[in-house]
Amino acid sequence: MITVDDALEKLLALAAPLEVEQVPLRGAAGRTLARPVAARRDQPPFSASAMDGYAIAGDAAPGDRFDVIGEAAAGHGYSGAVGPRQAVRIFTGAPMPEGATRVVIQEDTNREGDTITLTEDLGKGPHVRAMGTDFRIGDTLPSPRVLSPSDVALMAAMNIDAVPVARRPDVAIIATGDELVQPGEEPGPVQIIASNSYGLAALVEALGARARLLPIARDTLASLQTVFDLAEGADLILTIGGASVGDHDLVGPALADRGMERAFYKVAMRPGKPLMAGRLGHSALIGLPGNPVSAMVCGHVFVAPLIRTMLGQHDVVSAPEPRPLAADLPANGPRQHYLRARTTAAGVIAYDTQDSSLLSVLSEADCLIVQPPGDPGHPAGTEVDVLPI
Repeated sequence: MITVDDALEKLLALAAPLEVEQVPLRGAAGRTLARPVAARRDQPPFSASAMDGYAIAGDAAPGDRFDVIGEAAAGHGYSGAVGPRQAVRIFTGAPMPEGATRVVIQEDTNREGDTITLTEDLGKGPHVRAMGTDFRIGDTLPSPRVLSPSDVALMAAMNIDAVPVARRPDVAIIATGDELVQPGEEPGPVQIIASNSYGLAALVEALGARARLLPIARDTLASLQTVFDLAEGADLILTIGGASVGDHDLVGPALADRGMERAFYKVAMRPGKPLMAGRLGHSALIGLPGNPVSAMVCGHVFVAPLIRTMLGQHDVVSAPEPRPLAADLPANGPRQHYLRARTTAAGVIAYDTQDSSLLSVLSEADCLIVQPPGDPGHPAGTEVDVLPI
């Protein structure tokens, strides 16, 4: 067995950033920006009013009177210039007229006909958004980054309509075992539902990859080879179950027949010990355990960093964050333990039951307590490392 850190190092060596493709701005949210993009215009492109009111030139004091000579609205500027004791009625977003230096908000004026008088409650102003206050031509949105809705809005304002992003990794997911049926099918008396593949597909798609759920591979070499044929061309292949050393665990022999270069087998962790990784042709491959919680925990710990690497992201391995324990944590054994836990006002609490078959516990958990090998345990209030999930 190797440590989790050693396994991650060997695993990440199997992947490299994928090629860059251009996508329309409308399809950029959630994608990984592969290269910086630069603004093609200033924002605002002109000095604009930040309030509804009156644009004037020079200083202003309570009691001052101004003649209203025109109007400016968003998309419709005033074509003339503003001189002393003159004002232009202006609305939010409208371009400032030539000569105007500030906006007096309408609440600070009294208007009679075409004359305004500034009130005693006159604010300071100037209530003007100067040209280029938000960004200037050539300012960049840095990469890599997972593009948020706010990033999309910013790029739209920058007048960017096509975005360079990393190609989505193609992930082929293969569940194995005679005991499995698909959700919605009627299982036999000794069969179960293939839940792992659906959870992992949701995980990799949330990370920015494309998931391909392949047919369930039965416990024969012929069935496994048929499904592996369907996985050709994938950037990453995930197998679930069948990678241990039992008489019906045939994933290892099937992959050996196809010439897989194995990077490691078995990791000193729980859940997730029977983990395998390597390269199959041009594809990286991870052989995940069959227990549902084991597969999903390994998805967070190992699959997620590999996909982030393929997307060219930085800091691909999530750093644990310290949080206080809300209850005592017992001592750990020789393998690194990822305990399902929940967050409370007092800190994190590990669930009493850590059985790797209990998806209901994993569904309720919002984090994993990372307990090192041989850890002596800690009383409530002690800070421990936590991975949010």
